[in-house]
Amino acid sequence: MMSLFNKKHFLLVIFLLTVCCVTVAKAQTDQIEGQWYNDIKSAKVLITKGSNGKFYGKVVWLKEPLENGKPKVDRLNEDPKLRSRPRLGLQVLSDFVKDGINKYTDGTIYDPLNGKTYSCNMTYKGKTLAIRGYIGISLFGRTTTWSRVE
Repeated sequence: MMSLFNKKHFLLVIFLLTVCCVTVAKAQTDQIEGQWYNDIKSAKVLITKGSNGKFYGKVVWLKEPLENGKPKVDRLNEDPKLRSRPRLGLQVLSDFVKDGINKYTDGTIYDPLNGKTYSCNMTYKGKTLAIRGYIGISLFGRTTTWSRVE
């Protein structure tokens, strides 16, 4: 049977390990992780880091989630098989690699408003994220600014 002294030490060790694990987990969170409003604040996208070290974003909130009384779906997708999937929960950012301090490159962005996927780079600017979608080279593209959800 464990003595009272040993139980206290055991509990203290468990507590300290828990605190250390939480601290390490928070320290490893990247600056772009979290929720972001799109440029027109019609959606919130949650950006997370995958187990492969790349960054992904999925729609977690829509200002207008319904269309004709039903949840909005990805009706403009170029692939007919995907047109019935819900817009809420839809992955719109894929495969971004951190490149330096504030740049994220080699990713793609899916635009459910036209059903197309574009090459994309992102630049972190504190409370904003510059999202540049393009076809071919970055010179031929469009930049929008997302803002962090406070």
